[in-house]
Amino acid sequence: MSQPGRGGVGENSPSFHQMWRDLAPIGRDATTRGYRRYAWTGADADCRAWFQAQAESRGLAHEVDRNGNQWAWLGDPAAGNAVVTGSHLDSVPDGGAFDGPLGVVSSFAALDELRGRGAEFTRPLAITNFGDEEGARFGLACVGSRLASGQLTREAAHRLRDGDGITLPQAMEAAGYDPSRIGPDPERLARIGAFVELHVEQGRALDLSGDRVGIASAIWPHGRWRFDFHGEANHAGTTRLVDRRDPMLTYAETVLAARREAELAGAVATFGKISVEPNGVNAIPSLVRGWLDSRAPDQASLDTVVAGIEQAAREYADRHGVDLTVVRESFTPVIEFEHALRDEMNKILGGAIPVLGTGAGHDAGILSGSIPTAMLFVRNPTGVSHSPAEFATEDDCVAGVLALADVLEGLACS
Repeated sequence: MSQPGRGGVGENSPSFHQMWRDLAPIGRDATTRGYRRYAWTGADADCRAWFQAQAESRGLAHEVDRNGNQWAWLGDPAAGNAVVTGSHLDSVPDGGAFDGPLGVVSSFAALDELRGRGAEFTRPLAITNFGDEEGARFGLACVGSRLASGQLTREAAHRLRDGDGITLPQAMEAAGYDPSRIGPDPERLARIGAFVELHVEQGRALDLSGDRVGIASAIWPHGRWRFDFHGEANHAGTTRLVDRRDPMLTYAETVLAARREAELAGAVATFGKISVEPNGVNAIPSLVRGWLDSRAPDQASLDTVVAGIEQAAREYADRHGVDLTVVRESFTPVIEFEHALRDEMNKILGGAIPVLGTGAGHDAGILSGSIPTAMLFVRNPTGVSHSPAEFATEDDCVAGVLALADVLEGLACS
């Protein structure tokens, strides 16, 4: 097979490697070397400008939908039954280079590859960049796809705030977008016949099996819960240990309980974000707020883990005179990708592609309730994700591009 980005109509488009080099500096922190591409910030605007430039350099029609998601169209969108590919360009705090961007860059490169082959499209094709997939700024993942699919209402979206108290509408307005238009977009989704998202694997299943590319079977059920531990602020140096109502102690014990419960259920549970008041070195906190992320292979296991963590937290809280409030902030049930599309992709790729589940959420999972969706994974030899150590070799990235091109050719050029 030819190298992505060479030959055919796409011969003047940047190759995969050139696109990767151009995108790499955007939003990268000089100290941590991780990425800080948060929704509706300057880094996000630069990523969006990059996407638009890639679309226009290929003669694709670029548009931004009512929810801030970007689309690059080949063919007439109104014709319907379109094949769509893409992912997202935003990041978690100090995230890696591959989570999201690999799917977007690979989509443009796959189109270049198909043009180099002289492929004739019989269905419209689109490449997309979904906004705010990671939820790093406003605390809710997949905002763009949730809005489009109606899983997030306009009213709920308008209530989202970042750590500085800036609302989502305010952030969108500051970036030059109209927040009054956000909301469900059923007409657009009705024109899509299939969505295929390529993503770096966020684990080591492919590395262990020796395969470069895999197909997703399902996304584990997962959610986020906020634990508010209310104690009593006091002097760290003069308050006797027996007189303290220290919420930090209860929080710490709850973190350990989360690990125990997850191990027992074959699941994962993580307290990865914390807020402390008054946040003084010499002050006992009055409030410790921690966010739990938990995921499991099935719903029953997830329910068991979260219930066990909450029960342990309440027992610790009672012991230390601390009040506890638990709020479920988001939840996604188990998502089985459409079997017919998954099987068709496997057939296109020769039938020997490993099929594996994932504990990570994706736009493809959100959209699966509205349109047929599927995912391709590219090997990650480190198994690390949401970290600057996230990695995929150039050869594996090219293998992913070629696999995506084969799938798109099988779906959109038949």
